[in-house]
Amino acid sequence: MRTYLLEKSRVVFQAEEERNYHIFYQLCASAALPEFKTLRLGNANYFHYTKQGGSPVIDGVDDAKEMVNTRQACTLLGISDSYQMGIFRILAGILHLGNVEFASRDSDSCTVPPKHEPLTIFCDLMGVEYEEMAHWLCHRKLATATETYIKPISKLHAINARDALAKHIYANLFNWIVDHVNKALHAAVKQHSFIGVLDIYGFETFEINSFEQFCINYANEKLQQQFNMHVFKLEQEEYMKEQIPWTLIDFYDNQPCINLIEAKMGVLDLLDEECKMPKGSDDSWAQKLYNTHLNKCALFEKPRMSNKAFIIKHFADKVEYQCEGFLEKNKDTVYEEQIRVLKSSKFKLLPELFQDEEKVLSPTSAAPSGRVPLTRMPVKPAKARPGQASKEHKKTVGHQFRNSLHLLMETLNATTPHYVRCIKPNDFKFPFTFDEKRAVQQLRACGVLETIRISAAGFPSRWTYQEFFSRYRVLMKQRDVLGDRKQTCKNVLEKLIQDKDKYQFGKTKIFFRAGQVAYLEKIRADKLRAACIRIQKTIRGWLMRKKYMRMRKAAITIQRHVRGYQARCYAKFLRRTRAAITIQKFQRMYVVRKRYRCMRDATIALQALLRGYMVRNKYQMMLREHKSVVIQKHVRGWLARRRYGRTLRAIVYLQCCYRRMMAKRELKKLKIEARSVERYKKLHIGLENKIMQLQRKIDEQNKEYKSLLEKMTALEVTYTTETEKLRGDVERLRLSEEEARSATSRVLSLQEEIAKLRTELHHTQAEKKSIEERADKYKHETEQLVSELKEQNSLLKTEKEELNRRIHDQAKEITESMERKLVEETKQLELDLNDERLRYQNLLNEFSRLEERYDDLKDEMNLMVSIPKPGHKRTDSTHSSNESEYTFSSEITEAEDLPLRMEQEPSEKKAALDMSLFLKLQKRVSELEQEKQSLQDELDRKEEQALRAKAKEEERPPIRGAELEYESLKRQELESENKKLKNELNELQKALTETRAPEVTAPGAPAYRVLLDQLTSVSEELEVRKEEVLILRSQLVSQKEAIQPKHTMTDATILLEDVQKMKDKGEIAQAYIGLKETNRLLESQLQSQRKSHENELESLRGEIQSLKEENNRQQQLLAQNLQLPPEARIEASLQHEITRLTNENLDLMEQLEKQDKTVRKLKKQLKVFAKKIGELEVGQMENISPGQIIDEPIRPVNIPRKEKDFQGMLEYKKEDEQKLVKNLILELKPRGVAVNLIPGLPAYILFMCVRHADYLNDDQKVRSLLTSTINGIKKVLKKRGDDFETVSFWLSNTCRFLHCLKQYSGEEGFMKHNTPRQNEHCLTNFDLAEYRQVLSDLAIQIYQQLVRVLENILQPMIVSGMLEHETIQGVSGVKPTGLRKRTSSIADEGTYTLDSIIRQLNSFHSVMCQHGMDPELIKQVVKQMFYIIGAVTLNNLLLRKDMCSWSKGMQIRYNVSQLEEWLRDKNLMNSGAKETLEPLIQAAQLLQVKKKTDEDAEAICSMCNALTTAQIVKVLNLYTPVNEFEERVLVSFIRTIQVRLRDRKDSPQLLMDAKHIFPVTFPFNPSSLALETIQIPASLGLGFISRV
Repeated sequence: MRTYLLEKSRVVFQAEEERNYHIFYQLCASAALPEFKTLRLGNANYFHYTKQGGSPVIDGVDDAKEMVNTRQACTLLGISDSYQMGIFRILAGILHLGNVEFASRDSDSCTVPPKHEPLTIFCDLMGVEYEEMAHWLCHRKLATATETYIKPISKLHAINARDALAKHIYANLFNWIVDHVNKALHAAVKQHSFIGVLDIYGFETFEINSFEQFCINYANEKLQQQFNMHVFKLEQEEYMKEQIPWTLIDFYDNQPCINLIEAKMGVLDLLDEECKMPKGSDDSWAQKLYNTHLNKCALFEKPRMSNKAFIIKHFADKVEYQCEGFLEKNKDTVYEEQIRVLKSSKFKLLPELFQDEEKVLSPTSAAPSGRVPLTRMPVKPAKARPGQASKEHKKTVGHQFRNSLHLLMETLNATTPHYVRCIKPNDFKFPFTFDEKRAVQQLRACGVLETIRISAAGFPSRWTYQEFFSRYRVLMKQRDVLGDRKQTCKNVLEKLIQDKDKYQFGKTKIFFRAGQVAYLEKIRADKLRAACIRIQKTIRGWLMRKKYMRMRKAAITIQRHVRGYQARCYAKFLRRTRAAITIQKFQRMYVVRKRYRCMRDATIALQALLRGYMVRNKYQMMLREHKSVVIQKHVRGWLARRRYGRTLRAIVYLQCCYRRMMAKRELKKLKIEARSVERYKKLHIGLENKIMQLQRKIDEQNKEYKSLLEKMTALEVTYTTETEKLRGDVERLRLSEEEARSATSRVLSLQEEIAKLRTELHHTQAEKKSIEERADKYKHETEQLVSELKEQNSLLKTEKEELNRRIHDQAKEITESMERKLVEETKQLELDLNDERLRYQNLLNEFSRLEERYDDLKDEMNLMVSIPKPGHKRTDSTHSSNESEYTFSSEITEAEDLPLRMEQEPSEKKAALDMSLFLKLQKRVSELEQEKQSLQDELDRKEEQALRAKAKEEERPPIRGAELEYESLKRQELESENKKLKNELNELQKALTETRAPEVTAPGAPAYRVLLDQLTSVSEELEVRKEEVLILRSQLVSQKEAIQPKHTMTDATILLEDVQKMKDKGEIAQAYIGLKETNRLLESQLQSQRKSHENELESLRGEIQSLKEENNRQQQLLAQNLQLPPEARIEASLQHEITRLTNENLDLMEQLEKQDKTVRKLKKQLKVFAKKIGELEVGQMENISPGQIIDEPIRPVNIPRKEKDFQGMLEYKKEDEQKLVKNLILELKPRGVAVNLIPGLPAYILFMCVRHADYLNDDQKVRSLLTSTINGIKKVLKKRGDDFETVSFWLSNTCRFLHCLKQYSGEEGFMKHNTPRQNEHCLTNFDLAEYRQVLSDLAIQIYQQLVRVLENILQPMIVSGMLEHETIQGVSGVKPTGLRKRTSSIADEGTYTLDSIIRQLNSFHSVMCQHGMDPELIKQVVKQMFYIIGAVTLNNLLLRKDMCSWSKGMQIRYNVSQLEEWLRDKNLMNSGAKETLEPLIQAAQLLQVKKKTDEDAEAICSMCNALTTAQIVKVLNLYTPVNEFEERVLVSFIRTIQVRLRDRKDSPQLLMDAKHIFPVTFPFNPSSLALETIQIPASLGLGFISRV
């Protein structure tokens, strides 16, 4: 065991919350023991050396028990009981020595009080003379070459000498104990190596740092240098040994700081030199330090406000040292006379300590291990022993400390050190408390962060191949395992980790980057967890099945016994029941038989009489009916013949009229036909030569026509087969008619059989009646039984319903209680979350403020210092380690919280507000109607555009005159043929009706239906064939037009060709079929028109129904409104009108969106059609000869541009990044963008640029662009931070940029609302989650700045508009007596009104909506604005006595209702803004309610739950009546209120915190806008960006 750098200063001084060495407190705690009575100890607070820290007791530590453990340890190490008591005696003497006090006689001398008790006890314990020790504590001996002088010393020097003596005694005692322990542990075997444990103190910095902290920090500088070099050397050796590629890295070297302390002319050297000076002082030493190192060494500084301190930049932090006391502590003078007195002690252990002093201090005396244990204690030997010991004793503390430190460093360099860093979780010794800042400070001071940086730059995690194989064998499949473990590990790693830069293969180990081992462990844990779940599943299933089988077996056994018992009981019950029924049967049979016989005899007599009477009456009635039927027959026949004759004449007349009309039409058509043929004959005169020339061309196409004729003949064959089938069907119908006639004869025979059956039916009916009577009796008995069973069932049902009701009530109560608990827990969690979010945002605000302050100070320094100072400038270790990763964190600057300079704009003159609420609402309704009309006009305009586009689409080239004539001729032919077919069909139907019997040929007869079905099927088949023929004809005509030259007249040739072909039989059939097809087309058009007409009727009926419903609803509302008072009636009607207009606006918006979609669809179709037309024109141009092309005039042709398929990315060059930021962020005007462009356009452009950088896999470009963007936004906000539009614009764009990063991040949670096309646009190479957090923090800062801007704008308006201005004229006309009217001194035109506030709110809301801000964010901004209004108004109300009156309460209530109406108009009632006004509303209600009785006090306490007790009492105290009808609030009533609110736990604060900002959240709001459709306007000046 060796001693290095013993902290003996702790013996005489302890800092706050610290203790002295534990042995002193253990002695004080054991003072009551018998063996310690002679030490005369007491409580630790009694001694000066143990009470300076203020905490003599440690929680959880029993010093008395620890004393027992200490004595046991000393015994175990070979220290006898006598030596132990001697050690305790010396330690007790040190405690008593600390209580020795001195009295000053003058400035240069002092004395010890006579018979001073502490000194007496010290002398008794040490075995020395009291007078001698008292003398030398106050005097010292000065020896010159010739004489010796005894000089008194001052009180301060005496105290220092006392403390030095105590430290010297303790240091010698400590060295003696170490020496004895080493002797006890010494082994005879020679030691070749050893394991040592070095306990060293850490880096220290306090408010006042002196010589002790300087030495400690100097030692830590040396140890940190050795630690860094050791870690770096181990890393380098490991990488070189494993032969992996490695780049040398730099680490911080603190050698300049060590040179400043220990080099020649360093701090210690100058201190030792000053200590040797006769009149050396701390001030002169400080001046030497300034002259030597100031402005020459970058690590040395001088404080601004002190000339007795200096600053050294250590590796961990800057430390300011106070020069006072450095010289005295460095000398650490122990007078030789005091040592000589102690050596003359009768206590044998004390001289032994000072005898061993020379051996302990000698650098040549070897320890058991061959090393020299050193201490920093100075020792002054007696004069009788001059030489080396005396020389060593005269060394200063700094010199001894430096030598001891050098020996320690030699030992560390000669060994292999391992380090354990101890970190205190907190400074208060509290359990389960972790101070993050304190921990980071300790880690930085210990150099751990620097070490982590060195390790993280390489490969901090490593595994041998065998360890890796054993650990991750579970991730390998059987086929992956090879004989070579190294190759197996390589194959598995290539599959698990795709990025090969994340690991390296060495000779014997695998090296991983940071985080890769955690990734592998996660995969391994998931695999093991899945296997464990499968094992658990199987075992649990087996156990549950085993348990189930056991329970099933037991249940079956129980059921068997129970069912046997029940069966036996039931059998016994059946036997008894059967016997009882047999007895009852015979008894009841006898009674019933007797009763039945009596009733039967009486019934037969009555029936005989009654039936005779009924038969006679029936005969008379039948006779009268027969006579009346004969009369009716003759009368009805005459009437029918008369009606038939009249009807026949009318029908004949109508037929004549109709046939005459049809004949006239036919004649007219024939005349037209004759005229058209004659005209064509005139036109064709002289064209025979041209026809002959064209005949050759027609012959060339005869081959094509022949193929078509063949098809036509095939169609005719099918037609003839169909007609033959129809004729066969007609024959079959005739046969069926003959069969029907034969069936009529059979019907007569069947009627006779029916008569016979009727007689049999009468007999069966009589038997049925007797059976029914029996059945009625049985039914009656069964009904009684059923009624009894129903009663029992109803009782059971009522019991069941009662039980179900109870169960339902209990379940309902349980669910309600659970829901209440859940709601309470949810509210508590939300409150905690809001608190945490508020704390985080406050920290962000503080961070931004400090960062702005730092930037301002840096700017001031740059202005003040023109020439940089020479020397080495070192950055902080944490800054250098984090700069590469988070560049933006050190470069971002924000706007400083400067006071807003708001110019007071003169407001409008206060006009008398005579308008009522009805007129205001009516004005709002008219505005909504105008808005509706504008939307309707826009919808009509869109519809017209759609119709124009559709008309353009349907436009075709004009048909030539010859084609029109040809079509008209063909249509006339088809119409005439159609009429002929209809006549034939009518004739066929007439023939059928005339030649068949009426019952067979009736419209509903089977034969008639079969015939019509056959005819309809034939007609449908013919229509299909007609369509095919028409299609072929149209193709032939189009081919002719393409072949024939355009400048010739084709009309005559076509007509002649048709006339010639009409002579051919096949062409006649073709024309016949064409006519039928035309007829079918006309019928289909008629049906389509009929259907459209029916659809229109249905839609009109639906509109009529909706109008009826609307009318009924209006009538109901009118009836309800009539029952309301007039004010409520007006408000309800206006509210209904607003709702109706809102619904209509929404419907119009939906229609507008549909029209937009239709327009876009039509545009796409137009493009497709234009493309097709262009292709057809090109094809036609290829078929036309060159001569024809020359003759035609050249027309301009629109060539449609083929749209490029954009990927939604923007490409820019690296050098254009600053230009992009300048044009898009720094110089962009928000007002122009908000009015002319889509909301959030800058955010979309920036994200599309980021997408392109991600597509190129360029991380530098992504990082540079994002950093420049964030810095640009902060610069804009710092420059124009007091402009609301600018702050709102960039808050909206920052949120949109954040939403885009989330929406296209590729995470499933953000891709739910994306389209497939948007999912293709997701980022593929980089995870920007960290930048999302940075953007979220930036958005929070912008939001807080926006709130500050709002507050500065609204602040001057609130008091005047909410309190001072009289919104309701005449209410507060009478002021309280003795109070002046504050607003009278201010001009009316300079004040703000409530309308000013509402106009400002409208301005804010419209600006945010124009900028496209998220609706949830707008709600949060509105909530914050209303909180500011409510807080400022309530604070002014609580501070102004003239505002606390009944009339002012009414004014406030009205103003608040206007604000609520504004929220309702903007659909912001669910934003939580109304709740922020609750304290103000309750304060206004408090001013208006009665304040006299106890019931009033109870009502006030229950009503004012949002106000604190102090606020309620304040309002009641300030309440001042303004007229004779009001009274002041009594003091007794106020005391009653205080007593009732005594148990309420609320804040004692009177005023609300108007600066409070609610925590803001940014809910995810995906965009439906497709990135590929975004166009970049030229006004932005982004021509260097191209769409990709």
